[in-house]
Amino acid sequence: LEEAPAVGRLLVMVQREVGERLAAGAGDPAYGAVSVKVAYWATARVVGRVPPTVFVPRPKVESALVAIERRPQPAVPPDVVPYDRLFAVVGAGFAQRRKMLRRSLAGVVDPAAFAAAGVAPTARAEELDVEQWGRLAGWGRGTAWDS
Repeated sequence: LEEAPAVGRLLVMVQREVGERLAAGAGDPAYGAVSVKVAYWATARVVGRVPPTVFVPRPKVESALVAIERRPQPAVPPDVVPYDRLFAVVGAGFAQRRKMLRRSLAGVVDPAAFAAAGVAPTARAEELDVEQWGRLAGWGRGTAWDS
């Protein structure tokens, strides 16, 4: 999605767990940094499951079909929050995903950003959607989310 802007829609077959990660939303058990990255560029959903019995030789895993449709614009405007900044914050948040964000983002995000972004400092990385990540990453950088 990042390197092929001409691609508007994709249908991919991947291992089931990978497909679930690609399509996961905030709060889903499979949600992670890759889910946020896909949500930045597109919407994704698992549209089918493919059992191992249809392959020769039979793999030991299930597969999933994932439909991905590019957004007309990224979910977080890059002129408001630079892509590199956004995913540096997302990466730091998910690096220690079981910790509260105030701890995992210490030194990366100003503590005042939480209140300004409407995000509880006690939240965990898997609870934030791409727009909430954008508000956190953009605070203090002359964005519309500054208070």
